[in-house]
Amino acid sequence: MKQFKAMNVQSREVLIESGPAMLEGELSVPENASGLVLFAHGSGSSRHSPRNQYVARVIREAGVGTLLFDLLTRGEEAVDLMTRHLRFDIGLLARRLTEATAWAQEQDDTSHMSIGYFGSSTGAAAALVAAAEIDEIGAIVSRGGRPDLAGPALRKVKAPTLLIVGGRDEVVIDLNKKAYEELLCEKELKIVPGATHLFEEPGALEEVARLAAEWFRRHLQPSQHRER
Repeated sequence: MKQFKAMNVQSREVLIESGPAMLEGELSVPENASGLVLFAHGSGSSRHSPRNQYVARVIREAGVGTLLFDLLTRGEEAVDLMTRHLRFDIGLLARRLTEATAWAQEQDDTSHMSIGYFGSSTGAAAALVAAAEIDEIGAIVSRGGRPDLAGPALRKVKAPTLLIVGGRDEVVIDLNKKAYEELLCEKELKIVPGATHLFEEPGALEEVARLAAEWFRRHLQPSQHRER
């Protein structure tokens, strides 16, 4: 595994076993991190997404670790580019996120940490479905997500949940508002003015990262750490 250190952050490439699949990822943990955020990317994205990489860096600067990993293998990604069906298989994506969570809880350097989820597009639905089954999840952030696809699981989510949507992403705003009404946990809905679905406008992604980092810093506190 490649090992490197920058800005007091210990990072390493990892492989996460999920049934017959091996999922590639990168674990990055700042010194004295108060928690760990697993990224669940959405349609046609990967751990190399510049948007997710940027948000992850801001989260780490807030003192929280990150695990960016591919929910699909390279072979599955190639198939999905043609069929576009795996990215909407919320059950599969949620199961892999659950298994990645279990993996993180078994690692010496992250087993004591509170776990959070950052989901985008269909990955947000996967994060909510997984969190509905795992009591230990400390916080969730959805960026331009499809939380509506989590269905009945929404009412089972206990983790504080922040939904972030672009102000010009009108269809997704409506879907998020409906999902927001279903959530029974601590929750907030933030609309970034002038932003479209990918938050490509000047300052839009920076606002997403700021909101996410503050949410995780607030909710993934050392006092919530699990005992091994």
